[in-house]
Amino acid sequence: MRMPGQRIVHSDPGILGGTPVFVGTRVPVKTLYDYLEAGDSLNEFLNDFPSVSREQAIGALELAREITEAHASAV
Repeated sequence: MRMPGQRIVHSDPGILGGTPVFVGTRVPVKTLYDYLEAGDSLNEFLNDFPSVSREQAIGALELAREITEAHASAV
């Protein structure tokens, strides 16, 4: 589970023009979602981007889940 206050993603105009990246890397978070959308595994993403930790990747997925759940509308 993601620790409250843990920084996983940040945006800095000096890094890839402000594209959200994993903290401590130049890897866009969107790249993780692109991999998963294409059917690649989390392990494949982590192997291709070793500067991203498993904890960061899982934290980004948990953050996305939290945002999705918070914005889900009742049927």
